[in-house]
Amino acid sequence: MSWLTRVRNGIPFLPKRQIGDTLWHKCGKCGSMVFTKEWEDNLFVCPRCDHHDRIGPKARFEMLFDSEHYRFLPTPEVREDPLRFKDSKRYVDRLKAARAATEERDALITARGTIGGRGVIVGVQDFAFMGGSMGIAVGAAIVAGIKAAIEAKVPYLLFTAAGGARMQEGILSLMQMPRTTVALAQLREAGMPYIVVLTDPTTGGVTASYAMLGDVQLAEPGALIGFAGQRVIEQTIREKLPEGFQRAEYLLAHGMIDMVVHRAELTARLATLIAYLAPEKAAA
Repeated sequence: MSWLTRVRNGIPFLPKRQIGDTLWHKCGKCGSMVFTKEWEDNLFVCPRCDHHDRIGPKARFEMLFDSEHYRFLPTPEVREDPLRFKDSKRYVDRLKAARAATEERDALITARGTIGGRGVIVGVQDFAFMGGSMGIAVGAAIVAGIKAAIEAKVPYLLFTAAGGARMQEGILSLMQMPRTTVALAQLREAGMPYIVVLTDPTTGGVTASYAMLGDVQLAEPGALIGFAGQRVIEQTIREKLPEGFQRAEYLLAHGMIDMVVHRAELTARLATLIAYLAPEKAAA
């Protein structure tokens, strides 16, 4: 760094110059270099190959809710590190690092607002937080969101993105599968719709539980959706899997999901579904 650059950076009222890392975005699929502003304006979708990049809760909420207006639901307090787990790092240290990187409490954030003028509760799983892994906190957040939807008599929407259960919590993580399933049964008994949007990637115990229990199952284009990994399956059955196996389009063709929706059309499609499934407008 030259002395001139150091002097310039030390003057607080001068605008910071954009550097290559912030000015350009490299597509993870086609490798094209795209202006970051163009990529963001295109809803974090590559304008060259249509690759849908992973996005966090805040960006998702701003795309979904009417006038970008919403309010967060409090994250339930849960016991952290119940097994006092340690591998190459302590689990508590991994949690601290994930919270510092994402500025979130855990891997699932819930918010309340309106879509198409109708009140909804929306949960978004954040893959950036320890791979979106399903632990006690994620299970508690889903249950709390479902209870809020029942109380407010509004639909519950969930955007999934996870590598599966959180290994640092062992069996307690796996117990979130039946726990959330029971809560969803209560939502169904209350007559409120449950809509799932599967995003890249949705795998493991998440796929084996709440991710595939929606009244309507949507997915973003190209999303990886499955239980075990492709290599594990091929080694188990000793066969080569078909092209595009476990991608959203393949699952749609084989009846596993209801529709694949481009991110630019997703809000409008959800508004239509909500209007059909919950015709009575509820307050946000």
